[in-house]
Amino acid sequence: MSILTLTDADGRRIPVWQLLLRYVLLLAVLALTVGPFLWQLSTSLKGPGEDIFSSPPKFFPGHPTLDNYTRVAETIPVWDYALNSVKVATANVVTNCVGSALAGYALARMRYRGRRAATLAFILAMLVPIEGIIIAQFTTMRELGLNNTLIGVLLPGSVAAMNVLLMRNAFLNLPHEVEEAAFVDGANVWQRFFWVALPSVRGTLAVVAIFAFMGAWDDFLWPLIVLSDPANFTLTIGLNYLHGTFANDERLVAAGTIIAVLPLIVLFACLQRFFFRGVGEGAVKG
Repeated sequence: MSILTLTDADGRRIPVWQLLLRYVLLLAVLALTVGPFLWQLSTSLKGPGEDIFSSPPKFFPGHPTLDNYTRVAETIPVWDYALNSVKVATANVVTNCVGSALAGYALARMRYRGRRAATLAFILAMLVPIEGIIIAQFTTMRELGLNNTLIGVLLPGSVAAMNVLLMRNAFLNLPHEVEEAAFVDGANVWQRFFWVALPSVRGTLAVVAIFAFMGAWDDFLWPLIVLSDPANFTLTIGLNYLHGTFANDERLVAAGTIIAVLPLIVLFACLQRFFFRGVGEGAVKG
């Protein structure tokens, strides 16, 4: 190895200046993505006596405290809101994993008239902005009597078109010989789905689970429209009360933000090894 050059995993030489440039760009992206979260975490730990708008800004709190998190719970019923969000997000994960797996398998492995048209319909569904159909969704929920219910929050996103296409691509990458061998052994379509195809795409299923949980947990616009009873508010809507009641106390807002983000971090930490494997499963064929 030369002093002026390094080699990558494929044995190709990389000049030192290119390596330094890569690290500088990575650090810049890291600062833009992780920096705001770390600043919110720092703000949530600062006491009332610390100036959070000082110049130059102080990143580390002088006297860290958890009182802001206690005050959030005293200001709004944050744990009730969080429980509502957990219910909606968990149900959304189940419906998306089950629905997208079944639909993806049908689009990828079964032969029937209209299969290409169904695939095209899912692709076109991804191109429609939510703002263009949100009035129709609200009208539908009202006619079904599901306004101001958690089921009304869940139902429109219970099976996302993108998740169906992810599962379709993952199933397309499976070798046909394995499924044909199961067919010769007498396995029916349900047995081939549960015992052959589904275990081979667990990574993509984890990706769908993460996307479904994040989409339901972070959703703000649709719950804001369909819900009116504070007892049914999700966490994203409930935290909005912190801006109105304590508009000048950014510490409470920061503490509420950390409470909302923490479950997503825990979920991704638990499923990250499946997530990165699943990205590769559905990224070869289209």
